[in-house]
Amino acid sequence: MKTAMALAAMTALLLPAVLPAQSPAPAAAEPVFTPAAMRAHVEFLADDLLAGRDTGSEGHEIAARYVASQFDGLGLKPAGENGGWLQRITFQKTEFGKTPATLTVTGPTADKSFTHAGDVIIGINADQPHLDVKAPLVFVGFGLENARLGLNDYAGLDVKGKIVVTLRGYPKGLPSEEGAHLSATKGKIAESHGAIGMIALNTLQSAKARPWARMVQFADEPDFTWVSPDGVPFNAAPGLRASAMLNDPAAEAVFAGAPATIAAIRKTADKAGGKPRGFALKTSVTIKADTISQRVTSPNVVAILPGSDPRLKDEYVVLSAHLDHIGISPAKAGDAADASGSRDRINNGALDNGAGIATMLEVARAMAQSPDKPRRSIIFLASTAEEKGLLGADYFARHPSVPVRQIVGNVDLDMPLLLYPFTDVIAFGADHSTLGPIVARAVAPMGVKLAPDPMPQETIFVRSDHYMFVKQGVPAVFLATGYANGGEKAWGEFLGGAYHHPGDDMTQKIDWNAGARFAEANYRITRAMADGDAPPRWFAKDFFGDLFAPQAEKATR
Repeated sequence: MKTAMALAAMTALLLPAVLPAQSPAPAAAEPVFTPAAMRAHVEFLADDLLAGRDTGSEGHEIAARYVASQFDGLGLKPAGENGGWLQRITFQKTEFGKTPATLTVTGPTADKSFTHAGDVIIGINADQPHLDVKAPLVFVGFGLENARLGLNDYAGLDVKGKIVVTLRGYPKGLPSEEGAHLSATKGKIAESHGAIGMIALNTLQSAKARPWARMVQFADEPDFTWVSPDGVPFNAAPGLRASAMLNDPAAEAVFAGAPATIAAIRKTADKAGGKPRGFALKTSVTIKADTISQRVTSPNVVAILPGSDPRLKDEYVVLSAHLDHIGISPAKAGDAADASGSRDRINNGALDNGAGIATMLEVARAMAQSPDKPRRSIIFLASTAEEKGLLGADYFARHPSVPVRQIVGNVDLDMPLLLYPFTDVIAFGADHSTLGPIVARAVAPMGVKLAPDPMPQETIFVRSDHYMFVKQGVPAVFLATGYANGGEKAWGEFLGGAYHHPGDDMTQKIDWNAGARFAEANYRITRAMADGDAPPRWFAKDFFGDLFAPQAEKATR
């Protein structure tokens, strides 16, 4: 007994010399992102069975259940309605009736009438099922107002009860993202001055970016808007009863007898800083259209990974991607009438945006399985109706799962082009907040660089879901693969070919290694947002930060 006790005592004395008093915890293993996992998600989402995942369709409902089941399997917390994964949204869908919509110009010469989808495209207004509006016209230049940027196109003009005629876009030399935002608010500006309608004309620049023939292809697309919980359809400018876009023959009719021709106005607008001045026109228009509306529903899918830091867990970062696509293209003359023929018209949306959803799911998997949980909470949002005008994201940003003031940043994933081994990424909106530096630092260890916006003329900043978070004061960026290492050619070919076309399917030569690499990049970015001591912040004196979050704490550049 004594010998055993002595041995035990000796062992106790010797152990500290042999083993450390407390072994350090092993470093958490870096998550692994595989090409196979990315491919598997996209294969399901882009399958013909889902018929292009159109908003309100059975195919989109199947896709929503798939995403929800993935979230469930990862042990995430449901953040939809009534304790579930889905935030169901009611939409009002409005289409033209059987009677052709028309626009008639009355003025110093004979009346001229134009039919919708010819030389005019008449806007749908769900609030006006039997539209019949006649009013005089006033040209208002670009139709913009902003004291900070020196824009005052309505100065000296009386447009109350009239229809304003504007140029599309914004003056050359204006920062593209600020210009794109202001362009998206032209209707509200016109309404604030008492106008009852708005007509838009191409500039030389906008005609190149959006040729008339291309716009006419989509002239008969239904109009969607979300319906509030109290049953009211959202309308950003309800005072505007009528809207239209005009091709050259209709534009020339509108400017009959005017002090300047549309050709001269376009020439002025094409110069750097060119701001054509407004004036009353000598013409009026009558716009007639019958429309039919119905209600459809479609869900966002929302999940939360709770944060681990007691101080920061009530702050949320959002990783979002849109789940919807554009469904089945209408049959053309000569197309097969049977079900097999319709398969050739399915817009499968493999890259737009099956690839973005796959990326989000893989980031969610890596976060959920990591032994080192993020400090802030993370919201994963698969939005609907992006293709209808960013509607699902807009609804969520206005009706979020948590108070919007607790959402500190958003990264949106839309159509990563996984067709080449990318070496840079674009974060649209990176210049406005600390999210730019956060993204750059997060991807640098991968040998990936942050590149500036290579296509400012496309005004991407206002054309993806992150913009809806920006409008609620949340710093946000839209992340895409960049132009380096073959990216510029790949983007050009895709946008001119498979984009919004049945060719965006699994027959493309998708680089799944690039997919795994893009998922890793977004994991690093989301992790940096969630773990940083300070949340993402708007830069001091930034246009969007001052406009949408004037009281928020700002960062120096």
